This record gives sequence, C-alpha cells and structure tokens, in this order.
Amino acid sequence: MYKYFPHTSDDVQQMLEVIGVQILEELYAEVPEELKLKGDLNIPSEKSEIEVRQIIGDLAAQNKPLVCFAGGGVYDHYTPSVVPFLAGRSEFSTSYTPYQAEISQGTLQYIFEYQTMMADLTGMDISNASMYDGSTATAEAMLMCVHAAKKRNKVLISDTFSPQVMRVVETYASFHGVELCKIVAKDGVMDKAVAISLLEKDDVAGLIVAQPNHYGIIEDFTGLADACHAHKSLFVVNTVASTLAVLRSPGEWGADIACGDAQSMGIPMNYGGPYIGYLCTKEALVRKMPGRLVGATTDAEGRRAFVLTMQAREQHIRREKATSNICTAQGFMCLYVACYLSLLGEKGLREVNEQSYAGAHYLHDRLLKTGKFEDAFDASLPFLNEFTIRVKDNAQQMRCQLAQKGILFGIPTANMPDCLTIAVTEKRSKEEIDSLISNILSL
Repeated sequence: MYKYFPHTSDDVQQMLEVIGVQILEELYAEVPEELKLKGDLNIPSEKSEIEVRQIIGDLAAQNKPLVCFAGGGVYDHYTPSVVPFLAGRSEFSTSYTPYQAEISQGTLQYIFEYQTMMADLTGMDISNASMYDGSTATAEAMLMCVHAAKKRNKVLISDTFSPQVMRVVETYASFHGVELCKIVAKDGVMDKAVAISLLEKDDVAGLIVAQPNHYGIIEDFTGLADACHAHKSLFVVNTVASTLAVLRSPGEWGADIACGDAQSMGIPMNYGGPYIGYLCTKEALVRKMPGRLVGATTDAEGRRAFVLTMQAREQHIRREKATSNICTAQGFMCLYVACYLSLLGEKGLREVNEQSYAGAHYLHDRLLKTGKFEDAFDASLPFLNEFTIRVKDNAQQMRCQLAQKGILFGIPTANMPDCLTIAVTEKRSKEEIDSLISNILSL
C-alpha cells in the first residue's frame, strides 16, 4: 500500500467487499483499455527544489504563445498588475470560511462588494456569490424558472447560445425533468415570433436569451419581457459581463434573472479556468436563487460588519429542499472581479469596451477588403467586439497556417464549417491587427 494512505490492506479489502468488487481495478472496468496507463508515470525520481523549478520551466518553455483573436465566451482582456497583488493579501485570501463571521470579515467584505457591483451592472436587485461559470449559471437560471412556476416544467432557450453553454443546460434539464425547447435562429438571431407564439400556450416557465449571442451579434429583445410576463413566464438574459458597461442591461430589458460568465472582468484565460459565473435576480425571486448572500450590518460597538444573510444550499438544509447541488462559490474569482471593477470603475470599463469595439470593427473591415472573406449574416446587424465571418477558402486550413505564424485566428463557428468567430479586445493593437492582415494576404 502507499505509505501516505491511512488505510491498511484489510481496510481496503473490507470496503471492496461492501461495494461488491474483488480488486481496486474493477472500479475502472468502464474505462477503455486503450486509455489506461500500462506502466509507471513518466515522472523523475525525487529532485531538489532548484531542479524541480528547472524541469517545470523547461516544460513551460514548450508552450507557444499566440496572439489571441479568439473569444467564444473566454476573452483576452488585460488584468491590471495590482489585481493579483490585492487578491493575495492575507486579509482577503484567508483559510477561514465565511460562516465564521468574526474571523472572515475580509472574505465577507469582498463578496459583499462583488454582489453590489454586479447587481448595479445588471440592473437587478440582488446578486449571489457566485457560480462556477457562465454555463452553470445559465442552467441554474433555468431551474429558478421552473421552481418559481411550480406547475410548469417547460423552458425556452435561444439556439444562439454557444454549444458549450447549451450542452450544460441540456444536461441539467435532462436530470431535473425540465422540457427544454430551443428557439430556432433566423439570420443569426433568435426568431422572436416563434418564441412569442410558444409563450402564448401558457405552459412556459421561462425564456432564456443570449446577449451578445454566440455569433457576436447584439440582439433586440424589445417586447419579449412583456410577452413573458403577460403569460406568467420569467425572462432571463445571459450577457458577457464586461459588455454590461455599454450595452442595455438585463434590468433595462425587463429581465427577471441575469446570468452569464464574468471571466471578462479581469480574470486571465488561465488555459481554461477557473472562471466565475454570475447570477442576479429581482428581489421577489431571492428564495429561488442558489448560492449565498452577504449583507452589511453593525457589530455590538456600532462598527460596520459583514455577515452571511441567506444560504439556501444543500449543506445547510435537507438535500431535497435545496435550490442547487452547487455548494461551492468561486470566492477567489469574486475577489478578482471586485478588485478589477473597483480599479476601472464605470469610465474604465466603458473605455475597455470602446477600444475593443474599435479594434473589432477595424479588423472586420480590413478582412472584407482582402477579398478572402464575406459577412456570415446581414451586415447591418450590430456587434461589439466579436463577429462571425465566412471564409471563402478553407477556414480550418487558414487557422492552422496562421497558428504556425503565432496567431490564434478565431474559433470554428458551430454548425457553420466555413465560418470563424473572431474576437478583439483592448489588448490587440493596430500593429497586431495589421500584421494579421499581412499574414492572411501572404497565404
């Protein structure tokens, strides 16, 4: 047995007998043989600290950094250097949980500040803290609709969501008895007429829409909130968090719930995570919202203090009564977002979007002028910092060729093999965009 494991051979054998297997290997019977390691792990023997650092440094050096023109839910925004410094401060980065209010005031404070700023950005009354990512936040919003409706289990969702978000929502729906109905896309945007006609059947718990959508298009949701409320359905708007600085907020659209991913708020791409999902709602739905809420109060001496005020989570109440099976908040990422928003403020966040908008439209126009691309949808449809474009030649071959030149050129567009979805952030300079165009012309 492994010397650091507390179980003896007899302990292990007794546990195996309880679950009805003979040996540990039987626990992995469903894993295909070709995926199982047939030898020892390819790791060296014990090393000194300096040797370990050298090995890891050599491995890291094999990575090939690319100039990023890709998005699809994860964006290469700049993280001010002070953000990780503040996030590492001991008064915030504490080992104590928020349940021990007397010794976790730093943790409770940054959660409170995060909630306050996200509620303000979304135009909602309340924000929780927080969800794993934008996909699970959207799935939880779907469940909130069903819980609020009580006798309805049908939820409508726009087919303009990214495949990643849609798969997570579908998984949640399948195991919670939710009838998920996709609203078809028409010319890159959700067909509002279809959505309204389904709402009129009076059996829909909620409608979930994306803004901007998977293709980067900014959709017009005029009249949808009224249609939902007229038929006792909830209206949910999923938005890329950073864009809330310049786009109409979910609250302004008349939404009951706002959700999405907040990675765009200063969190590095990190090779795929960790990220953070936000979930905000009107006060009437607070008891249907998963996660926890931090409130401000005063202590016995009249000083400002922070406490947990509500937590309808599985570890605090009976499992069947819980609103969600997610019992962990992305607290450290909450701190990142809170620091980022505090530093940039309204003016700074608007400037980030203005620079991203300018760069994306400049690149879009330059691509069309090469003659190698054309708009995938109606050219009059508005976009912010992301757009979908049709490649006249082989789209995937072009991506591979540009990757060899150190450029990550967009992501493949779902169900559109000849198209790419391109994103530009404030980090992309005019020189980098011009270099991209020059490389494309040389192909």
